[in-house]
Parts: sequence; C-alpha cells; structure tokens
Amino acid sequence: MRAAEETAAARALSDCPLCGRPIPKDAKSSRHHLTPRLKGGTHMGTVHLHQICHSAIHARFSESEIAQHLNDVERLKVDPEMAKFIVWVKTKPPMFHAPTRQTRARR
Repeated sequence: MRAAEETAAARALSDCPLCGRPIPKDAKSSRHHLTPRLKGGTHMGTVHLHQICHSAIHARFSESEIAQHLNDVERLKVDPEMAKFIVWVKTKPPMFHAPTRQTRARR
C-alpha cells in the first residue's frame, strides 16, 4: 500500500485522541504538533484531531504554553479549560464543526 493510501486508511478509522469521537474521513481534521513547530517540534510527535479540537487548543494557549506544559494529549485533557471544552464537544456528532475564537484572556 502506498503511503498516501495508508494515511487515508488510518484517517478513516481513527478516533480523536482529545475528545474520543470518531473522525470520519470527510470531517474537518488536522495534525497537531504536540510540541509546536515554532518551538522545535517540526520532527517530533503529532496527533490527528478534529479541526474544532485542534482550534480549541490554539485558541486557549500560546505556543510557549503548549511546548512547556501541554505537550501531550493527557495533559491537555486534564487542563480545566480543555476539560470543559471536551465535555461540551463530546455531545456533538463526529462531523460537527464551528468557528473557534480566541478566549478573552488571549485577546
């Protein structure tokens, strides 16, 4: 199987590691660098997330905060702000997407 086919097959069968909902192949999704690229994470681990989950991370935290304190999925899940988001988004269907704005603290 070619690399592109393997990636597509893996994507079609994956669950979002942040919210736990399935990621349908046609859903908006993206790769999240656990350590941001700007902080040296270009060749480090990534996870495949729903786009809304990925956007929620970057709307709430700076690249420095992610690199220093939130550079794995388990740490993100237990952060109080993200925990509230996860409880909310788990009630949505897997294809759900909505625009995400930065939190007031980040504006």
